[in-house]
Amino acid sequence: MGKSVYSLVLSDEVVAAVDEMAFKLNASRSSLINQVLAEYVSLVTPEKRMRDIYEELSQLLLNEGYQVVSQPSDSMLSVKSVLRYKYKPTIRYCVELAREQGESFGEIRVLSRTQSQGLLEALEDFYGLWVQLEKAYWQMRKTPGKPVQYIIENGRFHRQFRLSQARRPLDEEEVGKAIAEYIQAFDTGIKLYFSLLHEPADARRQVQKVYSDYVRGAQLPI
Repeated sequence: MGKSVYSLVLSDEVVAAVDEMAFKLNASRSSLINQVLAEYVSLVTPEKRMRDIYEELSQLLLNEGYQVVSQPSDSMLSVKSVLRYKYKPTIRYCVELAREQGESFGEIRVLSRTQSQGLLEALEDFYGLWVQLEKAYWQMRKTPGKPVQYIIENGRFHRQFRLSQARRPLDEEEVGKAIAEYIQAFDTGIKLYFSLLHEPADARRQVQKVYSDYVRGAQLPI
């Protein structure tokens, strides 16, 4: 959806009211006016689509006991979960959507604010295992398109979201559900892994089962 510069004649009072609302919403004057006009003519903008996806995602995860964190950007949502590991470190799942839905329509970043070397190493070990399971699944399915891109560094995990298996464009509810299912599977897996740190073989088997259950039961693995 392209953008151009247009000249409009507006009353000072209208502009003042728009600026006040834009400030409260942490938005620019142009983006707010664009959204208001789009809603008036029943046009779905990328920004509205992202908000609708995040609303669906937030509701699904709140119902499962996750803590949804307010974000200053319409294109990002953060969710918190707690690991059962010594001082109960917090894991944050940050979802960032692209304005346009393509094969890659966004990404997830998983991080924990910790200086514990032991925790960082355990996190990266889990991330490596999870990537192995995902790559094995995608290879088995012979999924078309470019491979999913991953980054694992300093206890952080970055991953693209893909919709290459979808045979039609997904609506906001379906995308929100697909992301929620992925986060729940990942979170279940990492918690199981940390509960079995001293039994690595069993931890691997349990995480593999979690991932297998996810791809069998998910509306659309992403």
